[in-house]
Amino acid sequence: MMKVLFVASEAVPFVKTGGLADVMGSLPMELRRLGVDARVILPKYGEIASELREKMVLRTHLAIFQGWRYQYFGILEMEQCGVPFYFIDNDFFFNRKGLYGFEDDAERFAFFSGAVLKSLPHLDFVPQFLHCNDWHTGMLSVFLKIYYKDIPFYKDMRTLFTIHNLGYRGLFPREMLEELLGLGPEYFTMDGIEFYGQGSYLKGGLAFSDYLTTVSKTYSEEIQTRYYGEGLDGLLRKRNHELEGILNGIDYTLYDPMSDPEIPVPFRSSLVKKQQNKEILQQSLGLPQSTDIPMIAFVNRLVEQKGLDLIMHVIHDILSLDVQVVILGDGEKKYQRFFQSIVKQYPHKFSFNFNFNDSLARKIYAASDMFLMPSLYEPCGIGQLIAMRYGSIPIVRETGGLKDTVIPFTVTGGKGNGFTFRSFNAHDMLFTIRKAVSLYRNKQTWGRLVKNAVSMDYSWKKPAQQYLELYQRILEN
Repeated sequence: MMKVLFVASEAVPFVKTGGLADVMGSLPMELRRLGVDARVILPKYGEIASELREKMVLRTHLAIFQGWRYQYFGILEMEQCGVPFYFIDNDFFFNRKGLYGFEDDAERFAFFSGAVLKSLPHLDFVPQFLHCNDWHTGMLSVFLKIYYKDIPFYKDMRTLFTIHNLGYRGLFPREMLEELLGLGPEYFTMDGIEFYGQGSYLKGGLAFSDYLTTVSKTYSEEIQTRYYGEGLDGLLRKRNHELEGILNGIDYTLYDPMSDPEIPVPFRSSLVKKQQNKEILQQSLGLPQSTDIPMIAFVNRLVEQKGLDLIMHVIHDILSLDVQVVILGDGEKKYQRFFQSIVKQYPHKFSFNFNFNDSLARKIYAASDMFLMPSLYEPCGIGQLIAMRYGSIPIVRETGGLKDTVIPFTVTGGKGNGFTFRSFNAHDMLFTIRKAVSLYRNKQTWGRLVKNAVSMDYSWKKPAQQYLELYQRILEN
């Protein structure tokens, strides 16, 4: 039986700040259905709900030497939806409000990587793969290759490193890392963890892991270019024969409009029932109730990456159309202030909801006719996948996973599942929105488009099979 330990900084249902948590909550479960002994190890954050923490059982206490002192930690475990989860317990590092953004993040996640390796002989589970995710786990591969290479227990373990977002590189001052990690100058080089005079945990994962993946085929190609490569494109081109793009999926049980308890009217592809959800949402948001007015939704983080500058540039043009726009998300204050000002100008056409709310998000997916996602870059994107599942037609820029999942609709052939535009240009986006709004008036054609979208299969079945085949290929080489 294949044995895989996923190492990550977050996972549903324990803690979540982004799509990584959704992947860690779903992919191991799907791999277990394929016969893989897949397990997950996380930090035990103070943010984890008490009802989950109460189910954790202490396995043992251990210690590692880091920097200039010993750090003690506990290993706890529990099972969630059939998947064994382990937790690294250290109150000093992880019992805080929030997951990231602390001054000692370099120490916290170096400790986590070291603690995971130290824990392995005490788990009654010897993984063939340590499947690491994003910069928080990048140093695990470095430590394994440097400090554990001559220990028989670790000799045959392989490391797979998945890039969920190359934009977050885990950058820290070199002087701090030399003392903290105990690494000599030979590791702070172009082929090591050095990054323009600093040290990068992400680069450590890219340089020292046995194999690399990212979360869509197009993104795996884009990050090998200077425009998308975040200064790491040279290293990624060098390792392109050990880099593969495997598209993320979503949990089709969790996101099912027929059984979602958060939406008022269950439905599959019925436009009548979807419109009933729209009227209920319109009433709750204080918008005029009408099934004839197309509703355009944006549910995402309010950050530059998500293309909000394009929306800001042409928001008055969008709202000059016979549409309603609903935005939900949290993030940068400049976007919050701007959209709050738009609400005052268009109170009957525009709804802005700051601070993410999962219940409201699901209601918006179920009610909206179109889902806007004009990202500057998008490794995979989960929003457009959920939107299609709920019959909300995506309008996206052709980048990363958006390009791989949204197929432009053709009226003559009746094929495709959404609308796309290529350039990061506000007027190209506006032209595409106008095209979608115009097509919405043709109920027969729009019904065909919705049927196409909801019939797509972006569950975890295919990606999990691709990961299993990748694990097998790596072991054979």
